[in-house]
Amino acid sequence: MKIIITGSLGNISKPLTQELVQKGHQITVISSNRKNQTAIETLGAKAAIGSVENSTFLTETFTGADAVYCMIPRADYFDQNLDLDAFTQKIGDNYAEAIQKSGVKRVVFLSSIGAHLEKDSGIILRYHEIEAVLNKLLDAAITFMRPTSFFYNLEAYIPMIKHQGIIIANYGADTIIPWVSPLDIASAIAEEITTPLDGRKIRYVASEELTGDETARILGNAIGKPDLKWVLASNEETLAGLTNIGMQPKIAEGLVEMYAGLYSGLLSEDYCRNKPAIMGKVKLTHYAKEFASVFNQK
Repeated sequence: MKIIITGSLGNISKPLTQELVQKGHQITVISSNRKNQTAIETLGAKAAIGSVENSTFLTETFTGADAVYCMIPRADYFDQNLDLDAFTQKIGDNYAEAIQKSGVKRVVFLSSIGAHLEKDSGIILRYHEIEAVLNKLLDAAITFMRPTSFFYNLEAYIPMIKHQGIIIANYGADTIIPWVSPLDIASAIAEEITTPLDGRKIRYVASEELTGDETARILGNAIGKPDLKWVLASNEETLAGLTNIGMQPKIAEGLVEMYAGLYSGLLSEDYCRNKPAIMGKVKLTHYAKEFASVFNQK
């Protein structure tokens, strides 16, 4: 199959590209950074240098492909001038336009847990809206991948652990957090994008369910702090903490609302009704080694 991969050499897109190349597919990886071209070609894929914010470029790149994998690039939450809503929606609209104009028939879109919600989901609301836009594409079969909380997002707590000796958040503690490894997401996408489909499919991806306390204990053991605790904070305290480190206030508010929804169970209600039959292979004990390496470097 001729498959287009967005996300450059990111945490999901790189292992996804490697797996699909190994299985004999013709892969083109979109990257906005020309410096990545050699690395992409080393993986056995073709590089398409351009931006997903350019709908004409996307249409040209998608044309002739059997399938495309679409994801929203990570944004800088500390950019005080970033309009995250507009940024995300523009890229979603560009994908919809490129899919329609190119005539590609198989699409996998990286959405998120909580994308079923029409409100009270914080920054996840944009994924609900993009799913709605893509659902209007009647000629394409689409899988909406809805991963849970990413392991590597725990790295954001490293400064807190170093300076305060604890993890403080408005979720977790003694409640369950469904975690996922990008490697397990990549494997699930590889399976979906090469499998024929009519219509629509929603697929949740998770690697392991742990409480915040269990998460802290595993990370603490990996970094030599076996007494590491996960402390529950209020929404107000969490918002103040995020803005104090320089995060854009509007984005911080969206994150706090998202985390609050995870803590209350609102964000994961549809996930709980449609859990994956088999959890991913990568567990937190595996990822904790990587976490420890990052921790020791900072």
